[in-house]
Amino acid sequence: MTVEKAYLRERAVAYAERWALARNPLFYDFAGTGGDCTNFVSQAILAGSCTMNFTPTYGWYYRSSRDRSPSWTGVEYLYDFLTGAVEFAAENGGVGPFGREVPDRLARVGDVVQLANDTGDFYHTLLITAAVPGDFLVSAHTNDAFNRPLTSYSFAAVRYIHIDGVRMEYPDDTCYRALLEGRALPTTAN
Repeated sequence: MTVEKAYLRERAVAYAERWALARNPLFYDFAGTGGDCTNFVSQAILAGSCTMNFTPTYGWYYRSSRDRSPSWTGVEYLYDFLTGAVEFAAENGGVGPFGREVPDRLARVGDVVQLANDTGDFYHTLLITAAVPGDFLVSAHTNDAFNRPLTSYSFAAVRYIHIDGVRMEYPDDTCYRALLEGRALPTTAN
């Protein structure tokens, strides 16, 4: 049985403040092998949720560069996991962060932004780390950024994923400090 808890946005943002312009040694840097943007945003979401979903293929987890789910590092796969946008979403057991695509007026600090090119392919994932009148400030990896105005990016389309909460097997909040300090990853699906 799962329980729902709040997604702690302030922890996701604190994680981004600490690691947007650096690399947490617990995670491989994919910048030279396809991009590190979704990996970084997944790390920040983990800081705000302290829950991974270890379901093979369809979950959301990272154990190492060779033992991770597609949703941990893939732009479209992260969208599918968070929003349940694919028909097999029920197979993931429901554990982990969850959300929905929303218009910009409903996006909040700690939410996810994804950018698309002219062909409609989403290629970049960012975390909203602040809001200013008329714009969001975002943080990202690959081309590292902390509190960069979203309007300074060039893109054909944008989507916002609002994180509604986190489903867990049992409430456990012990992972945050170790993750933030780069000492340890969660070892269970909480």
